Amino acid sequence: MALAKDPGVVQEQRDAADQNFDYMFKLLIIGNSSVGKTSFLFRYADDSFTSAFVSTVGIDFKVKTIYRNEKRVKLQIWDTAGQERYRTITTAYYRGAMGFLLMYDITSQESFCAVQDWATQIKTYSWDNAQVVLVGNKLDLEEDRQVPTADAQKLATELGFQFFEASAKDNINVKQVFDKLVDVICEKMNKTVNGDVSPATNPKGDSLKDTPNKSQGGCAC
Repeated sequence: MALAKDPGVVQEQRDAADQNFDYMFKLLIIGNSSVGKTSFLFRYADDSFTSAFVSTVGIDFKVKTIYRNEKRVKLQIWDTAGQERYRTITTAYYRGAMGFLLMYDITSQESFCAVQDWATQIKTYSWDNAQVVLVGNKLDLEEDRQVPTADAQKLATELGFQFFEASAKDNINVKQVFDKLVDVICEKMNKTVNGDVSPATNPKGDSLKDTPNKSQGGCAC
């Protein structure tokens, strides 16, 4: 007797094979190890959460199709390893990514201090116009907070990033983060089309701002 397949797996396979969409965006979730990238992806893609995830080895991805602004958008969302030893592998996937979720843990000053380095990697290895949302995860652990919201908002503004605090565990702002990133990408694409600029050379509009020097603020590490 054949074993029944997990309905979630079957749906994911269908989404991956589905060619009926208006846009397809490649998105990457990056940040230090243990900030909650995998949990965030599973909450968004499968509406599930477990605290038992081990650190991602290399890179993995999920596919999700959504509707935004009367368009069917297929998302390829790549979950990357945060450990330094996998950095060469993961940066190879930056090429072609239209958006990034740059994640830190609000209970870890160290993970926040690494944000500028991750931003530099985006600027170095991705398209100049990649859109980025800075995400402070683990909002459910407010009592253990080490990173003030104001500090993160200030750094996001300096870097030209959108900013959210969120919780994969409590499902706070997870969908909103992805919706915002998709909306910003679509907005930049529309500006490109209306401005008669070649999508091949300027696919998403405004370029990333130069990363500020660490002495200018954002982190005192």
